[in-house]
Amino acid sequence: MITMKTDSQNVTWTDIERLTKLLSKKISVLSKDFSSISTISRGGLVPARLLADHMGIDTILVDKNKIPSDSLFVDDIYDSGDTFKKIIPKVTDPSNFVYATLFARQGKKYPKQLVYAQKTKGSEYIVYPWDKMEYRRLKDFAM
Repeated sequence: MITMKTDSQNVTWTDIERLTKLLSKKISVLSKDFSSISTISRGGLVPARLLADHMGIDTILVDKNKIPSDSLFVDDIYDSGDTFKKIIPKVTDPSNFVYATLFARQGKKYPKQLVYAQKTKGSEYIVYPWDKMEYRRLKDFAM
């Protein structure tokens, strides 16, 4: 049986727009040029598309085996660090890599490559507008 956290935070499209704008400002301070945005199809695709619009980046690479170090990697949340650990070996030059997320889990140790818009309040499950159905399915399955 799956164990679900009972506490959750619903994030609205207005929140997403605000976080995306904030994240793009934080990334622009880095004074780096990005040739593309890289992401994974689960979780990162919607934030990657929105961030591409904010930053004027036309190319989005999805689920690639090799990630150019001048490609901005975008995900919805830095949580356990598992996605980062899977992605970093695929990056051509990890020392020049930027990993951007809308949220970063409070209390975690963050890699130096991480740029985030906002920290979570705690361990609550973040429910994004694009994964409400998945959250309901997981919640029903856990009961």
